[in-house]
Amino acid sequence: MKKHIVAGILAHVDAGKTTLSEALLYRSGQIRRLGRVDHGDAFLDTDAMERARGITIFAEPAIIRSGDLTITLIDTPGHVDFVSETERSLRVLDYAVLVISGTDGVQAHTETLWQLLRRYGIPTFIFVTKMDLPVCDRAALMADLQRRLDAECVDFGENAAALNERLAMCGEAAMDEYLSCGELSRDTVAELIKARRVFPCFFGSGLRTEGVEEFMQAIDEYAIPTEAGDVFSARVYKIARDAQGKRLSFLRVNGGELSVRQLIRYAGEDGAEHEEKISQLRIYSGIKYEAVGTVKPGRICAALGLSETFPGQGLGAEADVSAEPVLEPVLSYSLLPPTEDPRVMLPKLMQLQEEDPQLHIRWDERGRAIRVELMGKVQAEVFRALVKERFDVDVALDAGRIMYKETIADTVEGVGHFEPLRHYAEVHLIMEPMPRGSGIVVDSIC
Repeated sequence: MKKHIVAGILAHVDAGKTTLSEALLYRSGQIRRLGRVDHGDAFLDTDAMERARGITIFAEPAIIRSGDLTITLIDTPGHVDFVSETERSLRVLDYAVLVISGTDGVQAHTETLWQLLRRYGIPTFIFVTKMDLPVCDRAALMADLQRRLDAECVDFGENAAALNERLAMCGEAAMDEYLSCGELSRDTVAELIKARRVFPCFFGSGLRTEGVEEFMQAIDEYAIPTEAGDVFSARVYKIARDAQGKRLSFLRVNGGELSVRQLIRYAGEDGAEHEEKISQLRIYSGIKYEAVGTVKPGRICAALGLSETFPGQGLGAEADVSAEPVLEPVLSYSLLPPTEDPRVMLPKLMQLQEEDPQLHIRWDERGRAIRVELMGKVQAEVFRALVKERFDVDVALDAGRIMYKETIADTVEGVGHFEPLRHYAEVHLIMEPMPRGSGIVVDSIC
């Protein structure tokens, strides 16, 4: 039976994620030769800045076909400065592939990515790469995964008997099946993975394509496509622009179909209602794309013709994402006065904020400067390069300042006494901490 899934590939920077992506594309016959990050010719590093720096900056899709399985693989940034791009992509995934370096094991940012996958409830396959290097110890790496990520990380390279016994301990129904049949069915294992009761672990080398074919076979065997409804619904996860400056709304169709010339009614970020016609639909794989007339459920596409969409937006029957992102910028910078008038520059920069809402670009009236929020030095360099590339303007940033948030530790009561013009009032103000991320709530119990 033919099936289609959307999978994101995530990793700590330099863990070997893009190299594994190349191996998956090569083994499935999608590319004729293996590109390399250090050679600047990786299939999914399509931007000149990515090739120059040897890192992934933008989440890019690629199509992988293997037997009856088609995977839209979204290659996400591994560098912490661009983790907001990674987080936005998680909202449209069926599964994730978490890549671990066999020489480094679980790193700090790996744990951050794992927390994100847990929050978004994404079933995850783990591939430990660079196992061709002599320093890699499989048993020690498995112990590291189980200790720092989850005890239910399971080595799927074990012999069948040992694997069945281990998987049987991951659920009551699985144990009953094992005790009555002596093994678990493929469907049972697939359901355990889908429910995040098991995290299958595989070992190999992306650079030498070792273990890659077995890994693809396992995804083909155990991945379950998300069920789709008949009513049109879609989720926007990324805004970008092509080489001609045309605005692209990358989205996943979750139900029904999306067609060229279809009218889409939606509310922009400002709440204003829009009704616009889809002028073109593109299925991207790396830098290349195929223009199509219709996109079916479970597929990723780029839609042209929508002018006010934003990442996280729901179209049709899909609701907008209301939760704030987990990871936010930690540094705030002022743009040092460019030669161009800020009143002219600010609308241009808002184009970049459409693509990355976490930039929080705004005019600071008190400081008389345009401010931007960034994750770190690398993103600051990329931001300046993007401004130069898009608008041919050289901008400089000040030294920046660290942003921090604080709240009270316990409940406190303040009292104010007022006697203006012979009137009398005593006001009691109670402040109490709330759960992280719940915002500020103001109430009166007069």
